[in-house]
Amino acid sequence: MLRHALLAAAVAACLSAPAAFAQAPSTTRATATVTADNPAATALHALFADEWERDMRENPEEASWRGDKRYNDAWNDLGMAAIERRLDGDRQALARLKAIDRNALGEADRLSYDVFAWEMEKAVERQKYREYLQPIGLSGGVQTADGIAEVLPFATVKDYRDWLARMRALPALIGQNQALLREGAATGNTPPRVLMERVPAQIQAQLVDDPAKSPFYKPFTKFPDAIGEADRAALQAEAKRVIAQTIVPAYREFATFFKNDYLPKTRTSIAATDLPDGKAYYDFVARYFTTTDLSADQIHQIGLKEVARIRAEMEKVKAEVGFKGTLAEFFEHLRTDPKFFYRTPQELFTAYQAIAKRIDPELVKISKTIPRLPYGVRPIPDNIAPDTTTAYYQPGAVDGTRAGFYYVNLYKPDVRPKWEMMALSLHEAVPGHHFQFARGMELPDVPMFRRVGYFVAYGEGWGLYAERLGYDMGLYDDPYDRMGQLAYDMWRAVRLVVDTGMHSKGWSRDKAIAFFMDNSPKTRQDVVNEIDRYIGWPGQALAYKIGQLKISELREKAARQLGPDFDLREFNDAVLATGSVPLEALEAHIDAWIESRRAAGPARS
Repeated sequence: MLRHALLAAAVAACLSAPAAFAQAPSTTRATATVTADNPAATALHALFADEWERDMRENPEEASWRGDKRYNDAWNDLGMAAIERRLDGDRQALARLKAIDRNALGEADRLSYDVFAWEMEKAVERQKYREYLQPIGLSGGVQTADGIAEVLPFATVKDYRDWLARMRALPALIGQNQALLREGAATGNTPPRVLMERVPAQIQAQLVDDPAKSPFYKPFTKFPDAIGEADRAALQAEAKRVIAQTIVPAYREFATFFKNDYLPKTRTSIAATDLPDGKAYYDFVARYFTTTDLSADQIHQIGLKEVARIRAEMEKVKAEVGFKGTLAEFFEHLRTDPKFFYRTPQELFTAYQAIAKRIDPELVKISKTIPRLPYGVRPIPDNIAPDTTTAYYQPGAVDGTRAGFYYVNLYKPDVRPKWEMMALSLHEAVPGHHFQFARGMELPDVPMFRRVGYFVAYGEGWGLYAERLGYDMGLYDDPYDRMGQLAYDMWRAVRLVVDTGMHSKGWSRDKAIAFFMDNSPKTRQDVVNEIDRYIGWPGQALAYKIGQLKISELREKAARQLGPDFDLREFNDAVLATGSVPLEALEAHIDAWIESRRAAGPARS
């Protein structure tokens, strides 16, 4: 799972041109070569550049995530006037794109045009659902605004002063959130109460008596050597004043509002179809996240078929390890036997680091192109870990000044089984999300929006496909690790069933939890968090398995058509060669790649 996307989802409709279409900031701009005598190409790349600048200017938090420091002293403006301005900007950008003659563009620019058009059309279409009226989510929102500090540089005094400016501006941001929540409650556009009941505890974590214990104070606990003692003392003193006099009072007021005014007005149902125009909304998000035209019914049936297939594979592993009970009993054994768990958070974290190091030297077996950008392993912050899934990936900065990071959940080690760690690391770190994002940012001669793009079906489909690459890398020699891979494959197959079940077929939360538990050895802690995530983020979880199935289908096609000339490393590089794109565009690219290899013949190097 991509953490940045999860955080951004809470304010997705408040953004201007989606982040998937970002040009690099002015300090790191990199665009495709534009032929001077091609006015259409010139206009196209000017549009990309202008939309990036608008996106960064209108969305300071997005700029910070991308490594652009120009707006590190500000939050996104969530006032209605600003939201309307951004939405209008999207409509104008789409009109400007449509005025460019696509037929006058070269092949690479036509792909960029098509990808940009696909996402901008969806951005405009989704405006009518007013998603911005739900700015608070289970996994992020103004109640966890301190989390953005994870990606800020804190190398100079100005970096710290920028953070102080954001801290001082927090009450205004909280006020804007309250206004949106009120409007959502008045119009029936609210999240399910079962999710929002967890939010008060997240707000409570901000209500500290000692300012030094505030999550906002964390950057002031360490300084680079270049910052002298006098500046350190002054910055720490100011931070404590702002926390005590500004941040804590604002959150205290917000806690009262949320508990007394907003929470009682949230909806008791869980289905997206119960939102205003809810059926159309769920149909839209299913198409958007999967980048297909599959219906909810079709996706549900695909899920049931995959669940049956994977159960059969699990039965084989159960027999291999000599377990004599039923599959359900084997699941319970995997969930509860102490030998499958580490005792302390530190032991668990050390084991994750060791797995990452074990994977790294095997990458040459599945790819000829290894990204230059490094990655690291970090624990998920304590204040969000209880309500966060097992792990996530945070991309590096577009200018290479920040590495990518694989975040792992150390909360309750007794529910984090060892057998899931290999598949999880392959997905979230390498060759999964880190490969996809780092390779994308290193693509030559393409617009930056293609380098940093994120289509969930492509990105998460690659991550799930990367779990299976562990077999090609020789990493599943332990049958319990293989069971972990099957458990993770099952996890994503179950998603197809329970997401569509809850949002389009009337399934209850308890029914979804029971289906998940019946078909997966994942612990109940993880299952409940997962089900609640699907409730709060309709349709997003459908993309993983749909994307994986498409990439696997393309691999089988390439192997069949190329025969002995098929090279897995070249195929995987070809999948990553476009950057993140809709699945239809990926399939067209791989079909062309197959034809080029067939034309080259067996003598090619």
